[in-house]
Amino acid sequence: MSSPTKRTRKGEHETRLFINGEFVNSATGKTFPCVNPATEEVICQVQEATEEDVNKAVAAARAAFHPTSEWRTMPGSKRRDLLLKLADLVERDAAYLAEIESMDNGKPVAADGKAYGSSVDLHLVIQCIRYYAGWADKITARPFPPTPRRSSTPGASPSVCAPSSFLGTFLCSWRLGSSLLALLAAAR
Repeated sequence: MSSPTKRTRKGEHETRLFINGEFVNSATGKTFPCVNPATEEVICQVQEATEEDVNKAVAAARAAFHPTSEWRTMPGSKRRDLLLKLADLVERDAAYLAEIESMDNGKPVAADGKAYGSSVDLHLVIQCIRYYAGWADKITARPFPPTPRRSSTPGASPSVCAPSSFLGTFLCSWRLGSSLLALLAAAR
C-alpha cells in the first residue's frame, strides 16, 4: 500500500482517492505510478480506482445532489461564496499547483508569459470557477411564465451548455469543470 502523501519541493500532496468528502485508499489498495513525462521520473504512486470506488463516488454525488441535500437547499448566494472561496484557494496556491501540474503533464510552468504553460492553465481555471460562481445566485431553475407565443412546463429547469477545455489531470475543473461548475452553481 502506498503512502497517502508524496513529498515535493514545496510540501506534500495527496495520492489517495477523494470520495464523499474524504481521502481514502482504493478498495483494493492497488496503485499506479504517476510519471513525469519530461524526465520519466516516477513522481509518486497514486491509488487506482476500481469499479467499487467509482460506484461509491457516484452514490456520494447522487446523495449530494438529492433535492433535500444541504447543497441543493442552500441559497444561491452561499453556493456563490463557496465557489469564490475555492477560486481564492486555487489562486493562493497557484505556484505550487502549477509546479505539480507541470510535473504530471510535462508542460512548462511558463510564469513569464512567453509560453503557454501550467500557470496559464491555472489562471484560466480560476477565471472559470469565478465565472460560474457569479451565476450561482442568478440561476433559479424556475420556468419562464407562459405567454401567448410560449408555453411553460411546470418544474422545467433551464439547461446550461458550457464549453470544456483541456487542463491536466489534477484539476478536473477544466475538463469536466465548466459543466460541473454550472451544475454546482445552479444546484437545481
